Amino acid sequence: MSQIEATKKAKQVSEGGKWLKKEDSWAIIIALGLVILTTITFFTGGSKFFTTMAVSIPSWSNDVSKLAGGIGQSSLGLIYLYVFFTAVFGMGAKVLGFNVKQFIAGFTTLFVASILVTVLGSNTFIKEMQLETPLLALIIGLLFGNTMKLPEWLHQALRTEYYVKTGIILMGATLPFTIILKAGPAAITQALIVSVVTFGIIYFAATKLFGLDPRLGACLGAGGSICGVSGAIAIGGACRAEKQHVSIAISMVIIWAVAMIFLLPFWAKSLGLAPGIAGAWIGTSEFADAAGFAAAEAIGDERAVKTFTLMKVVGRDMFVGIWAFLVAILSVTVWEKKSAKDSERIDKKEIWNRFPKFIIGFFIASILTTIVISFLDQKAGAVYSKDIIGTLKTLRGWTFTWTFLCIGFTTRFRELTSVGWKPLAAFTLGVIVNVPLGYWLSNAIFASYWLSIK
Repeated sequence: MSQIEATKKAKQVSEGGKWLKKEDSWAIIIALGLVILTTITFFTGGSKFFTTMAVSIPSWSNDVSKLAGGIGQSSLGLIYLYVFFTAVFGMGAKVLGFNVKQFIAGFTTLFVASILVTVLGSNTFIKEMQLETPLLALIIGLLFGNTMKLPEWLHQALRTEYYVKTGIILMGATLPFTIILKAGPAAITQALIVSVVTFGIIYFAATKLFGLDPRLGACLGAGGSICGVSGAIAIGGACRAEKQHVSIAISMVIIWAVAMIFLLPFWAKSLGLAPGIAGAWIGTSEFADAAGFAAAEAIGDERAVKTFTLMKVVGRDMFVGIWAFLVAILSVTVWEKKSAKDSERIDKKEIWNRFPKFIIGFFIASILTTIVISFLDQKAGAVYSKDIIGTLKTLRGWTFTWTFLCIGFTTRFRELTSVGWKPLAAFTLGVIVNVPLGYWLSNAIFASYWLSIK
């Protein structure tokens, strides 16, 4: 082997190693692995392990014996669920460089908490209050996270992005690719309009009205217009923002994302919006994927979750790489006062580097299940949808419950309110424009697309 070939091979190995060091990668491995394994076992007749693992707690009211009986029947499934996800998440944690022992201890605590939350969320009284399990998980997490100091070993397992990205990819498996193709253009167009307008408003308010650093303005604008925390981090890196700028932007995203979990579903129900339109509005005007799923779940209709996913994941999240590249050019040529020639040195690979890879997993999962169903006859397809896609949907629900517990446990309101009023004011102006604009686009301009999602 020549020196050049050896160097090239070493570089490829290095790139592969870097790929495995990202949460997106492990979310793809775990979620697509689940889709593939469940599909294989469907054809080989060995899907019982996974269908047993897909535990749903039955509704209960005052009949504790019924609850105890339901949990007893699900005990084996809960064991399977715990062992499987502890193993796969733990494997990823080891490669990602987490403290594995602490991660497993923390995830065990998180898992037990998720069972308690799910049991509570299955109560008929709680359901009548329209407190879906993810929303309940968030409330309980916020309560504990803001009233007591959590141990460090628990924080090792509070990996919001890890769980939510796994859940989003599993969500892809439950969405036929034909729906994505049908609604994709509408989602991308709506996302483009909202992203440009919201970014512009926040950036203008931050820099012109309140005199903030342009790099901070860009981070705030990205957090409010593209994909929340990930957008703020990506844009912060692209424009070489200070660490404090990114932290402030993340704080603003969290404040408004948590608020919108409660406000958007309330407004949507008060206005009598159809589930598909409500989900699209949430996907347009929520500021974080995890928070958006909680809000969409609160609508109480799977169509809302589907249209939210199409709008937020297919529409808005995909733009982060392009935005990062454009902001990098703006940073070099305007904020750093360098020549246009310098901007040409910006590696166009940055678009790919910043692109959220879990979205690829989302598309692949959708394509895989769509292809499988297309090759099955109607009867077999119905069984596959019930046993496999139904299982993946239930497992998705568990990943989102872990996600919302993590958000609650890690959100400190005292810390969030210590960043000053100017960033909050700039971001809030963006919210004031974004929310009615998102409503108008979802309920008037693109309503036919969102109503067609079943």
